Amino acid sequence: MKERTLAIIKPDAVKKHVIGDIIRRYEEAGIPPIALKMMTLSKDQAEGFYAVHNARPFFQDLTTYMASGPVVVLALEGENAIKVNRDLMGATDPKKAETGTIRAAHGASIEANAVHGSDASETAQVEIAFFFPELKS
Repeated sequence: MKERTLAIIKPDAVKKHVIGDIIRRYEEAGIPPIALKMMTLSKDQAEGFYAVHNARPFFQDLTTYMASGPVVVLALEGENAIKVNRDLMGATDPKKAETGTIRAAHGASIEANAVHGSDASETAQVEIAFFFPELKS
């Protein structure tokens, strides 16, 4: 089933200059970007995007980190895009991520783990609309 998902190349990966490698991995996995932009999130934008986590102890650290530098936001599309992207990203903790995944290759910690990806169809729709309202289905 063809679907869309959101990916964010996080500040740590942008700083390491691995944007091209990450996008190449998406393309080779059959989920190329259909929309892409580089931006620096304000603290308010980061808090709005991650509002689902606002009661969690890591919320302030996460949103401060996500607003700490440029990110690349992408809408990806392809067959089973959400699962393909989740598999491609690897475990949240890069130390536990399988060899060959984005987080194993480029992540440094649970927070600075190179990429974000939608976890479900409903989440993907909300997340894509947050950054790319013109793609709202």
